[in-house]
Amino acid sequence: MTAPQSSSLPRLLLLLSATTGLVDAASVLGLGKVFTANMTGNVVFLGFAAAGAPGFKFGPSILALASFMVGAWGAGYLARAHTERPLRHWLLWAAIVEGALLWIAALIALGIDVAAQAPQLGVLSVIALTGFAMGLRNATVRQLKVPDLTTTVLTLTITGIAADRSATNIARRFGAVLSIFAGAAVGAMLLFHGGLALPLALAGAIVLGATLVFARDPASALPHQP
Repeated sequence: MTAPQSSSLPRLLLLLSATTGLVDAASVLGLGKVFTANMTGNVVFLGFAAAGAPGFKFGPSILALASFMVGAWGAGYLARAHTERPLRHWLLWAAIVEGALLWIAALIALGIDVAAQAPQLGVLSVIALTGFAMGLRNATVRQLKVPDLTTTVLTLTITGIAADRSATNIARRFGAVLSIFAGAAVGAMLLFHGGLALPLALAGAIVLGATLVFARDPASALPHQP
């Protein structure tokens, strides 16, 4: 048997979308001009660096892209290992790994001087850890195939709001936009008033806590059917 599409799964993904805002607030505002959740931004930043735009560097964006891809590869392996197993087992393992990476990044961030972007090794370590975590997340959610809830990008979601005449999933689409907006706003405030570690620690807590709540849904006891 396979699990039906659970109503609690979209709620989980909306909460995970909020953590994207938290992580990108930490990376863009605290680690220099680099995204660790939104890879489109890094490709654009690499183009700026190639053109010699001041303040843009190849290294951080390349590291974020590479870490993200390694995380996505790991997510594919994890998904294949749980093909016939309960959905909750798969998502809990993904959440444990992602949450642990974000918390390790938060611990390292305690020693980072955001204004000076030092020590450089600490900055690069946080970029790599959060990039890996978000790659793992993105690939996991991609395989869930829940419409309009990728948790990390909004271009197609916003296109759907404007272009589709049907009201199907309109609330979900607006919810995804508002979740990332709220996460980014909260992440920025936490960083400015409490430091780089706070948005990362909160993101890790939401990922693990929300997934534990989802695991109580009876539908999560069966393998997932997209």
